[in-house]
Amino acid sequence: MCGIWAVFGSDDDVSVQCSAVHTITHRGPDAFRIENINHFRNCCLGFHRLAIVDDIRGMQPMRLYTHPHIWLIYNGEIYNHKLLTEEFDLNISTECDGEPIIHLYAKFGAEFTASHLDGVFSFCLLDTANRKVILGRDLAGIRPMYRLITEKGFLAVCSEAKGLFGLSHCFTDKDADIQPFPPGHVEVYDLDHLGHAQFKERARYHKMGTEPVYKTICPPLTDNIKKNIVTCLEAAVEKRMMADRRIGCLLSGGLDSSLITAIVVKKAKEMKLTYPIQTFAIGMEGSPDLTAAKKVAKYLGTEHHEVVFTPEEGIVAIKKVIYHLESYDITTIRSSVGMYLLSEYISRKTDTVVIMSGEGSDEIAQGYIYFHNAPSPSAADAESRRLLEDLYMYDVLRGDRTTAAWGLEIRVPFLDHHFTSYYLSIDEELRVPKKGIEKYLLRSAFDFGDFLPKDILWRPKEAFSDGVSPTTRSWHDIIQEHVEQQINSQDLEEASSLFPHNTPRSKEAYYYRTVFEKHFPGKSFWIPYYWMPKWSKSDDPSARTLKHYK
Repeated sequence: MCGIWAVFGSDDDVSVQCSAVHTITHRGPDAFRIENINHFRNCCLGFHRLAIVDDIRGMQPMRLYTHPHIWLIYNGEIYNHKLLTEEFDLNISTECDGEPIIHLYAKFGAEFTASHLDGVFSFCLLDTANRKVILGRDLAGIRPMYRLITEKGFLAVCSEAKGLFGLSHCFTDKDADIQPFPPGHVEVYDLDHLGHAQFKERARYHKMGTEPVYKTICPPLTDNIKKNIVTCLEAAVEKRMMADRRIGCLLSGGLDSSLITAIVVKKAKEMKLTYPIQTFAIGMEGSPDLTAAKKVAKYLGTEHHEVVFTPEEGIVAIKKVIYHLESYDITTIRSSVGMYLLSEYISRKTDTVVIMSGEGSDEIAQGYIYFHNAPSPSAADAESRRLLEDLYMYDVLRGDRTTAAWGLEIRVPFLDHHFTSYYLSIDEELRVPKKGIEKYLLRSAFDFGDFLPKDILWRPKEAFSDGVSPTTRSWHDIIQEHVEQQINSQDLEEASSLFPHNTPRSKEAYYYRTVFEKHFPGKSFWIPYYWMPKWSKSDDPSARTLKHYK
């Protein structure tokens, strides 16, 4: 997890722009560099580093003696960097996993490069010989990137949108067209003789569900679907064990985090890691998640850490969470608070830096409660794919921002390219909920031996508001009590004139929106819609409002 920042075509001295880079310091607490490029004086590259691989030679902007005209800043991990080196006979000079990006671009161009990277990434590449800027982002948008472009050729890029505010250009912050860079795409910009950027082309190099074009470490698959699911997910975890820093797991005691933790523990033993795997759970006193997580941790033999937060601590964190998320989506904010507080604990109290988590399973394996209401398997499949396409604006964003806020790196094996493409290729009739149980196929694939306790493997999905809460008072109810005191009915009645896009329909939504607008005025379009369950009449995104919820 790092922070990248760049400007091109600044009409003012670039030193005027540089204070903005420090708004993302939290993403890379280990080292910082900002570099102005010779002969490109109105261009500047900035980098905040979280050192995970090749501590000595992995600093950025990266530049190689073999390709001195190429400058690279990137945030992410390229899991197949050694395979790429072998396959394309690359003359590698560091152990840094991102170095092949430079070599592949020099040999094959932008689109080929992005399509052959097995990993998660956002990158900005400056080619001074050909006066080009290349931007690219991974298939699922695991690593974030925003960009701003003006008609006068000012281009700015940053891992988080907040790093594009306060820049000097022809627009105010409110009017500036700051956009999230689309996942699975590369863009090419030409730089004129004054260094101004002009958009040239955009290419989509992959879509969710398409098979990888690169070699993977996954063993050959068989005709046994359940065994293939296990094989692909274990391979996805194994490649994500690539780190020079300590690895741990977020553990709620639910299916997804428990599966990932069990595989991590298994792989750690095979790799003979010299430290025990740490697991981390959070909840309020009496939380069902804390109870379930403790059971899984004891079963797997992890070094378990339990964080108990109070309703007051949760409420205080909301405004900070909205600032880091750059979102006003209701369910994203609700579920981010616990993850944010847990990440703070991990950062302050432990030496674990790389965090495995279970994001993506509900979208791929149809784990949301409302999938029980799908009218047909084909409708469920279409919804699953839609969720995956938009995930970078919701759960993926939550995972990235709540951990990056505290200098941690999250890794999400369920969103591995090879695993997702295989799972989505399975007959859609096999992927729907069965016997009243969501993610039935995924659960049954791991229902062998003593992999996990049966009651954990088949534990029904918890709404986050209930999972972290005592049975007497939910996190959802605590929030409602708070916003009731902050927002009056007249505010809500006037919401449509003040917020025509995604008009808040509840006091909670209105409260989140006002906090968001203070930090990011005029940027409500970053979210196309509020996340809501499909095939239901609920006006609240929580699963607790649905009929099938336990």
